[in-house]
Amino acid sequence: MGSGFDQSSLLTVILTTSPTPSIPSTELVSSVLRSFQRHCTELLTARVIVVFDTFEHVTARSRLKKGQATAKVAENYNEYVANVKELIVSKYTPLGEKNPGNEPAGTPLKEWQDRAEFGLENPRNEVSVTITQTADQQVTFIEPAARLGFGLAVRAALRICGTPYVWVQQHDWALSADVPLGPLLDVMANSEADETVPIKYVSFPSERMRSYAVSACVNDYPALRDLTASLKRDFTPPSNPEVKVPLTPLFFWYDKPHVASTEHYLARVFPSRLAMRRGEFIEDKIGQRARQYMKEGQWHRWACWLYYADEAKVPYLRHLHGRTWEGAEGELYLKFGYVEE
Repeated sequence: MGSGFDQSSLLTVILTTSPTPSIPSTELVSSVLRSFQRHCTELLTARVIVVFDTFEHVTARSRLKKGQATAKVAENYNEYVANVKELIVSKYTPLGEKNPGNEPAGTPLKEWQDRAEFGLENPRNEVSVTITQTADQQVTFIEPAARLGFGLAVRAALRICGTPYVWVQQHDWALSADVPLGPLLDVMANSEADETVPIKYVSFPSERMRSYAVSACVNDYPALRDLTASLKRDFTPPSNPEVKVPLTPLFFWYDKPHVASTEHYLARVFPSRLAMRRGEFIEDKIGQRARQYMKEGQWHRWACWLYYADEAKVPYLRHLHGRTWEGAEGELYLKFGYVEE
């Protein structure tokens, strides 16, 4: 899992989180961080930006994907934000260190206001965001004044990201197998000089993506099948020739955990304020469009890949179902029939 690469200069983790039934508990985020510790420790030493998206309306029944939260969830959200901040600072900043202001390491010292704009130019099509950051830029928190949705949340983080690559992480996907992040970044960086085989985005197989290269979503389309046959291979990172990084072309842009070029992300997914409306998900909006372009021979514009160790027979990602998960205690209530009124 280790690689010796300089995470602070190469990679930023973008973690998006929002209201769930389990808040104010941080169990979801804690599960993600534990999976980092077990399967890719570099993700705990890289810079991290946490975007706290919020809810749109308080309703009798939660529809969290649409920004609708119950009164209980809404009431618990501020406490949840505070709990996650404490958790992230404890995991991403060295204990006992002091910064130039003699404050504990990780203390947010810098704060500023920004805005997330969308749609046609109009003051109503803007959301103000508050950004706080540690002195060493190791930890950054973004808090919008209104709901952004996953797409605009990612864009808000990309805009202040100071590294060439990002790891985009939703709060309810955990790693379930070891990810060789250093060699993978090395291969991506090396591909910058080879326009014939660009590597701009790499996702990882989940349960439904086993044997992706020979699945119907590839084999049923001659252009995708031929492209897979010509490009699928083991790449060799220049800094470690003994390691192989197996990749196969991916014909979609997924929201699930992925590593990507920051510049490519902004240029391809967010070329203008019209690209994404408030509340939208990238895979719903851009993923479908990208797949159609790829079927028409434009895969190279997107340069999406799937990490393909052992022909993707083993899932690398596990979905935690954040919108329905009640937390450990809540799940026990549901399992044994005890539901609080």
